[in-house]
Amino acid sequence: MKQLEINFQKQLKHYMLDMKVSMNGGCLGILGASGCGKSMTLKAVAGIVRPDHGRIATEKTVFYDSEKKIDLSPQKRKVGYLFQNYALFPNMTVEENIMAGIQGKKAEKKQKAAGLMEQFQLRGLEKQYPTRLSGGQQQRTALARILASEPDILLLDEPFSAMDSYLKEELQLEMQRRIRNFAGCTILVSHDRDEIYRLCTDTMIMEKGKNVITDNTKALFENPRKVAAARLTGCKNISQIEKRGQFQVYAKDWGISLWTAEPVSEKTAYIGVRAHDILPAAGKSREGGAEGENQVNRFPVLPVEQSETPFEQTIIFKADQQAEKGLWMKSERGGCRIPEAVTIAPERLLLLEEN
Repeated sequence: MKQLEINFQKQLKHYMLDMKVSMNGGCLGILGASGCGKSMTLKAVAGIVRPDHGRIATEKTVFYDSEKKIDLSPQKRKVGYLFQNYALFPNMTVEENIMAGIQGKKAEKKQKAAGLMEQFQLRGLEKQYPTRLSGGQQQRTALARILASEPDILLLDEPFSAMDSYLKEELQLEMQRRIRNFAGCTILVSHDRDEIYRLCTDTMIMEKGKNVITDNTKALFENPRKVAAARLTGCKNISQIEKRGQFQVYAKDWGISLWTAEPVSEKTAYIGVRAHDILPAAGKSREGGAEGENQVNRFPVLPVEQSETPFEQTIIFKADQQAEKGLWMKSERGGCRIPEAVTIAPERLLLLEEN
């Protein structure tokens, strides 16, 4: 298992890229908005751009160390970089593209390329040029060329960004198998949270050049802990709060009081709830009678807007007419009409700190 330590700073036009993260194998997803420094981080690891200060190293090799004045060329770093457009050589065949990543005599290169074409299901395409390949075939050719050089680190820069949804899901499943069988460290950058969730063991949330939080992917989506992490993992409803008690807050943007399952710390500045965790309420309110007696966090629905996609419906509503913001509620299309009231389970509320 390969170790990778990244700790560097680089001044960019609008902010300082200040990256600190350690890996011990596996796949790290970097999730962030466009322009936050994701691709620049990959380029620094690959040696395409030079940091201003810091250190980048595996357990065997120092790639960059500003104090020791070490800065290895990209060719010496044993890093495989899959660009968004795959960067295949257009004047080379599939076989020649793969052979370009292999060192040695021609006969040895052809033999190794043949094995990789077998592994990546490219048999019969050896003499085809990239323009004649499908998106999936181009991606497999690019991956085969990268792995031909036997890298210790695999860098994937938004590899599915230009694909339609059907092809994207198909290739993500294939990429998942490749990553699982790769012995080194993999870093995948994306602004697509579903892609990150599907492919990455750990996830870093990145904002304006900084690592906001890094955690196990499933744990981070379940409890993001930071405002930026909640937004980037798909939480539509986030409000500033005023603490009312150890287990109670007032959501300023929604104009409602909420009971929480976890104690509210002094660091908690916001509260969040995912749109799918707002559910139609049964019966009457706690104040109104028996059926709703045990329901906490129950609120009336004052509809603002409603929309549908082929498989999902969204209701935007207010619980208080004077509230600054509405709440988003999502369900399966046709799953429910606009309810008179909704409920939010205390354990589904996200207690969030500033970034």
